[in-house]
Amino acid sequence: MALAIFDLDNTLLGGDSDLSWGEFLCQHNYVDASEYDRLNQLFYQQYEAGTMNISDFLRFALTPLAANDMETLAHWHNQFMQERIEPIMLPGAATLLEKHRQAGDFLLIITATNRFVTQPIADRLGVDAMLATEPEMKDGRYTGEVAGIPCYQAGKVTRLHAWLTENPQHSLEGAFFYSDSHNDLPLLELVAHPHAVHPDPKLQAHAEQHGWPVLDLR
Repeated sequence: MALAIFDLDNTLLGGDSDLSWGEFLCQHNYVDASEYDRLNQLFYQQYEAGTMNISDFLRFALTPLAANDMETLAHWHNQFMQERIEPIMLPGAATLLEKHRQAGDFLLIITATNRFVTQPIADRLGVDAMLATEPEMKDGRYTGEVAGIPCYQAGKVTRLHAWLTENPQHSLEGAFFYSDSHNDLPLLELVAHPHAVHPDPKLQAHAEQHGWPVLDLR
């Protein structure tokens, strides 16, 4: 059994769930649409450039969670899954997951997007476990703060090592990692079998230079 690790956004999905969640909130006027959309797009541009301040972004992204009760958020997310996520599910991603499943590998998603947004998507994809940025909860509500280390850039490596310590039956020996983003280079360079999936230009160049496989799951 090997670890088969997958980024989520623009890798297993044909889009970015974090960006789409913000667009969904704006579309239905669940937030101040004009200002929220401006910041949502700005942070995404910074993410693509590798310059995003994760603390600033999470302060922005987790505010709607803190402002609403769990029943409302659950209703919104069910609507979000139907309207935004189902249309960007990739048949090629399902095939890749099944290939590793049949090989007996352990399927692990590791994503910078917060767990509220991503846990139902991971459940839908049928993976074994997920590491995500954790929104803090107190007394049954989100606080708007982050619990622990955000699962972003080198933070993915830190969180993965912590998970491996807690799950010693797994190791990075023979591990796979699939990602679209140069932000994931710290983890891609750590595994035995790095794969670029729909890579951004920086990752495309790096993959070509190092002879990494480049996949298209669309």
